Amino acid sequence: MRNIKIAFWLIALVPAALYLLIDPSLWQPAGFIPFRASMMQLTGVVAIVFMSVAMLLALRPRALEGWFGGLDKMYRLHKWLGIGALVLSILHWMWSQAPGWAISLGLFERGQRPPRTVIEEPVRAFFASQRGFAEGIGEWAFYAAVILLVLALVRYFPYRWFYKTHRLIAIAYLVLALHAVVLFSFDNWATPLGWLVALLLAGGTVAAVLALADRVGASRRVIGRLAELRFYPGVRTVETRIEVGQGWPGHKAGQFAFAMSDPAEGPHPYTIASAWNDTTRHVTLIAKQLGDHTGRLREKLAIGQPIRLEGPYGCFTFDDACPHQVWIAGGIGITPFIGRMEQLAREAAGTEPSRRQTVDLFHSTSDVDEDALAKLAADASAANIRLHLMIDSRDGFLTGERIRAAVPNWREASLWFCGPAGFGDALRRDFAAQGFPVGPRFHQELFSMR
Repeated sequence: MRNIKIAFWLIALVPAALYLLIDPSLWQPAGFIPFRASMMQLTGVVAIVFMSVAMLLALRPRALEGWFGGLDKMYRLHKWLGIGALVLSILHWMWSQAPGWAISLGLFERGQRPPRTVIEEPVRAFFASQRGFAEGIGEWAFYAAVILLVLALVRYFPYRWFYKTHRLIAIAYLVLALHAVVLFSFDNWATPLGWLVALLLAGGTVAAVLALADRVGASRRVIGRLAELRFYPGVRTVETRIEVGQGWPGHKAGQFAFAMSDPAEGPHPYTIASAWNDTTRHVTLIAKQLGDHTGRLREKLAIGQPIRLEGPYGCFTFDDACPHQVWIAGGIGITPFIGRMEQLAREAAGTEPSRRQTVDLFHSTSDVDEDALAKLAADASAANIRLHLMIDSRDGFLTGERIRAAVPNWREASLWFCGPAGFGDALRRDFAAQGFPVGPRFHQELFSMR
């Protein structure tokens, strides 16, 4: 989270600071009209920077995953930038409308327009001639972008419609990029701010075109075949085993992939619940029946059906030097730990090199399926992991205090959490209050892609 916040404020403050260096008169404006013009430029510049970086992050750039701590963290920044762009765009629009509002309220009288000066430079003259066109299309693109961004933030908006409408933001971005190119102060193109804006507009334009062409993540896609399907009614989960060909590069336990079984529904992210074996070459995914799509998976999937996989992504891979690890799973958040236990079981059997750490696994669940729980216990035993099963109705809720009581050496351990965000945030705060270094040693996947 720390790197997300650093990146967000750098993306906001760098263009703002560069603009203030160009236009220091913002602090001492000569009147309302010059101040309005400066505020329109400032809000517009930072808004289009936010949009451009958000478009670039939508490409899922592999090179940035390590610094951010995974694609899930990059998508959280993408979301924050979208919200920031929405707020700044509204402010930009309000400044453009301010003179009309002020006149209608009687605060100003409509004055005469100053005579237009003849522009000799051909390029500058062309840009000036396109201002009316750019303002018109920019306003309509702004309205469309506001609607699309608000829909993206509504959690109850169905994912299959979100998948379709969210791609339309790329069209709105291309129109707003043209709006920005024409209305950005012409003299400012020759400044560091202009170079930054031009670079980001170029990158954002490429990203938007790739998104519209459905080429995001295309190099990391493979077509697999559904080989096995199992349903656990007590916990309302569907377990699928997908055989993948030579295109799949392998994965680490704890990573996730985008899987698509229905093009109309689009790809959904799922944590991989298996370790990689180059001989058997399969990927196991577990989905809980939580929504329209996952609720119908059991009926819609069929053995032998092609499944498109994209990935692997994520840095929730259990890589650290701590002698002990504490794993905490809430509900369906058990999936990354299942894959890691498979890996550790192989190491315990001596079939693969071992980097042995002792592990306590806490699994808190409100649903009970005896077959699923028996399989979990067998996996933990094979991996030599100490399992603490907490059924809410029987054992009450899992707390930081209960974890510390069960793990005496918790101060020397690393904590790996996967489950409901609120549960994870509460545990993070609880351990931080006890002096635990949550920054480097509390690992939490932000498994929300919208």
